[in-house]
Amino acid sequence: MEQTTGQPGPTGRDVDLAVAESVRALAPRVDADWQVPAGTLEWSCATTAAHISHDLVAYAGQLTARPADSYLPFDLRVHPGTAPGELLAVLRACGGMLSSALDAADPADRAWHWGPTDPTGFAAMGVAEILLHTHDIAQGLRIDWRPPADLCAKVLTRLFPAAPPGDPAEVLLWSTGRGRLGDREPLTSWVWKAAAR
Repeated sequence: MEQTTGQPGPTGRDVDLAVAESVRALAPRVDADWQVPAGTLEWSCATTAAHISHDLVAYAGQLTARPADSYLPFDLRVHPGTAPGELLAVLRACGGMLSSALDAADPADRAWHWGPTDPTGFAAMGVAEILLHTHDIAQGLRIDWRPPADLCAKVLTRLFPAAPPGDPAEVLLWSTGRGRLGDREPLTSWVWKAAAR
């Protein structure tokens, strides 16, 4: 899935769509036990939901402050024992922060994420964090859910330009160590390429 020249990358709108899809998928299970493991992760579903929000607000901070060589020295702390419905409210808030930062950014802006990363890189990483960890949580809560193909395709084009062809959701899950892809064994290590080329 090589990046097509001139093809627009992910935007704040894609972050909004990913957040809405995550909330739609998970909201019916807010009364479930979110202390169970999130899929194959060691984190609980609650911790994984808080992690998504942390990454979204961290990306918003990077994009707004535009540091050249490090992450800003702050973290989002979600209170222990926060109810699942409130975790989803935090997710919506943090997704909105990233979306707003992306909408305000100039395409020429760069901020550090293991190199100078443009707004499309931060948008793609935000969408990836939402989709992949929603998948993890859905597994933990036994929800039958697949990441939307159109959003997965945008993430693959921007962050995994050398990904093999195939169903975008399956390729994204395989590219991040979350299962087999046909006869390809699950990956045990991987990295996405967010820094602008």
